[in-house]
Amino acid sequence: MEFESNGRLLLPRRRFVQGLAAGGLLAGWTAASGGAEAGPRLGTPPVLRGTEFDLVIAEQTIVIDGVASIATTVNGSLPGPTLRLREGDTVTIRVTNRLREPTSIHWHGLLLPYDMDGVPGISFDGIAPGATFTYRFPVRQAGSYWYHSHSGFQEVRGLYGSIVIDPARPASLAEDRDYTVLLSDWSDEDPMRIMAKLKTQSDYYNYQQPTVQDFARDVAREGWKAALDRRRMWNRMRMSPTDLADLSSATLRYLCNGMTPEANWTGLFQRGERVRLRLVNGSGNTFYDVRMPGVPLRVVQVDGQEIEPVTVDEFRFGPGETCDVVVQPTDDAATLFAQTMDRTGFARATLAVREGLTAPVPKPDPVQWLGMADMMGGMGHGMQGMRPMQSMDHAGHALPAADALAVPGSRVRHARTEYGPSTDMRVDQPRTGLDDPGIGLRDNGRRVLTLDDMRTLGGPLDARGPGREIELHLTGNMERYTWSIDGLEYGKSTPVHFAHGERLRVILHNDTMMTHPMHLHGMWSEVETPEGDFQVRRHTVPVQPAQRLSFLVTADAPGRWAWHCHLLMHMEAGMFREALVA
Repeated sequence: MEFESNGRLLLPRRRFVQGLAAGGLLAGWTAASGGAEAGPRLGTPPVLRGTEFDLVIAEQTIVIDGVASIATTVNGSLPGPTLRLREGDTVTIRVTNRLREPTSIHWHGLLLPYDMDGVPGISFDGIAPGATFTYRFPVRQAGSYWYHSHSGFQEVRGLYGSIVIDPARPASLAEDRDYTVLLSDWSDEDPMRIMAKLKTQSDYYNYQQPTVQDFARDVAREGWKAALDRRRMWNRMRMSPTDLADLSSATLRYLCNGMTPEANWTGLFQRGERVRLRLVNGSGNTFYDVRMPGVPLRVVQVDGQEIEPVTVDEFRFGPGETCDVVVQPTDDAATLFAQTMDRTGFARATLAVREGLTAPVPKPDPVQWLGMADMMGGMGHGMQGMRPMQSMDHAGHALPAADALAVPGSRVRHARTEYGPSTDMRVDQPRTGLDDPGIGLRDNGRRVLTLDDMRTLGGPLDARGPGREIELHLTGNMERYTWSIDGLEYGKSTPVHFAHGERLRVILHNDTMMTHPMHLHGMWSEVETPEGDFQVRRHTVPVQPAQRLSFLVTADAPGRWAWHCHLLMHMEAGMFREALVA
């Protein structure tokens, strides 16, 4: 993308057409598919309130970058309608399927009976073409959440929307304005074709591979030997230091409330007002780094749970996560800037005192390379710390003694199943790093939110300590583009068993070079410190490369639950488990 000297985007003609389409101004579009309806409603989605809802899922054409594609919409809009619920109510939601394939809706982050969770093959059979399924469940919590399809790749084709649950007792201090802002990503390519390309060449969409110029720069800075050693090291690992995301702007466009940066979704405010932004990351692939230049972000809620307010300049935002911030712009317009973690693009929106105003749009930051700490945790000082792939023989996931449960276990226990073709690296000395904002955000001069900054109000929901501890490793093989847990793709795995009513500790240990947003359905994940102290309650826990995190779970929801990485390609490739509570 090109920018003017003041940071404003230059708007090529092709992008201008895109903006018109995204703004709903491109009339006369002809459906490109026999079953599709024309003209989805983009931009601020309608808000539906009450206790009974009717949602219709259908196909419609959408134009991004002048290319016609088929979107999967809810009630004719992308994103789908925002559902405004109230804590304490029981809601009935009838979902009608007008697609030519089965569909589903999962209510992300909501505590409900497992057969209302909306995961085909686990919690129900899915919704057949032409059928209507009725979800009915009590609303047990307040906060900002979202919903999306759990069938195939429908989620990245547009089947998502926000949920706002008002507390049973209204908050004493309410903001002047309240907007839901749903970030997502979009590709005109068929997701199945994207997956096929990644299976053939996992770095197909990585256009930031190290170049000869990069090598010359390293030689000038570090000398020949150091530069050569660095290249040999990455070559021996058959990995790339720029492998930050599977997909890039080579195929993705980045949307805010269904609109491109050029279309510029705008929310209005009056000077002096406090504006609450309920941010949802509904992307299938994209981690965003979100900031509003010149405007502090007061973070008040994460994953629907209120935290001790903390003011930052920026935060990393993974797929599946939600985050509420309160802002008070002092100028007539302010840009909400969400650059992708791989720095190949961004989503953008504006808060303004009247329509048509804009503020400067920053350029994306330079891409940063992964370091050894991202690859090998505490061993990141050199290759001598990395063991050969076949030299280790562990006893598997043996449980620690009961008196060892006061703090999370630190002894690394690789399962025997990790020693197979689905795993290309293992980390033996991981880091915890709750205060690490992650690659690209370290030492950037801005105050960046980390897990260490988040403290859920009210503390843990369950005062009990863990009765046992389980350890799961996030694994993959980039050459084969396989993703798994403990070296087993979902189809080869067996369920993880939770005893109904027990309090247990889960350790997630990332043996890969990518960050995985891990979502456990139906129950909270209460992240703890390395000392075993409660930190923050999450429904989606981001686990950085070579990181080892732990959280406590109260298994109070009997039934079958999905547990997976919320990067859609990773989930489809196998990083998915069933959790059985009985």
